Amino acid sequence: MVSIVIPSITVSLIFMFALWTIQLKTRNAGIVDIGWTVCVFFFGCMYFLKGPGFFQRKILFFIMIGLWAGRLVYHLVSRGVFEQEDARYQRLRREWGQHIQIKFLFLFLFEALLAFVITVPFLIASRNLEANIGLWEYAACILWICGFLGEFIADQQLKDFKQDPSNKGKTCQCGLWYYSRHPNYFFEWVMWVAYFTFALNSEWGIVAVIAPAVMWFFLVYVTGIPFAEEQALKNRGDDYRSYQQTTSFFVPWPKKMKVNDL
Repeated sequence: MVSIVIPSITVSLIFMFALWTIQLKTRNAGIVDIGWTVCVFFFGCMYFLKGPGFFQRKILFFIMIGLWAGRLVYHLVSRGVFEQEDARYQRLRREWGQHIQIKFLFLFLFEALLAFVITVPFLIASRNLEANIGLWEYAACILWICGFLGEFIADQQLKDFKQDPSNKGKTCQCGLWYYSRHPNYFFEWVMWVAYFTFALNSEWGIVAVIAPAVMWFFLVYVTGIPFAEEQALKNRGDDYRSYQQTTSFFVPWPKKMKVNDL
């Protein structure tokens, strides 16, 4: 295992360092999102190629991580990740002040290490020699498909809503967005729960819970939802506050009645 993990981490750190040097010139730290996605896929590739486990099992997780990475890269590129720095990183530039490039360097390198941590389910599954696919793995594949389709649909619904000029300044409440303020993040997290579930059929599979746990923490408390909520309140004000009162924060759920409607 060490012979796979250490070289993979080293390559990922070097890759992210190279991306950091690029953003020194472009002043677009948003490429860290592309870099993180590539690192996650790279770890998946290494475990697929070097892991001693059952080939069909490795094929399954390789397909899942490949489709996940491909969709995310497409999504980031279509949003203009190479054209303009994402608002999250513009904000960091304002808030971090002194020694900002050193702080960005630590961010880029941290993302490489984070990619290793959340791909632990694939590392565990790649070492499973059992020559059959178990119930946990079949269940994980079904769960993953639900997460993948759910996130794709949520992103498309939001994109279609924003493309209608009459919706400017309004909050998307169509489709999945009627039941959750962040259905895209919820279904992203569902996929990481699926990776954990996939690993449960393997020895030490329970350790893989670190992947959905870490993703939950970052989505809910760090990089995902907090900034999205702040921007929504800034841009849409009372319309979004009304949405907050009636709509589930994360898990898709039926609408609540507003206090003044009781």
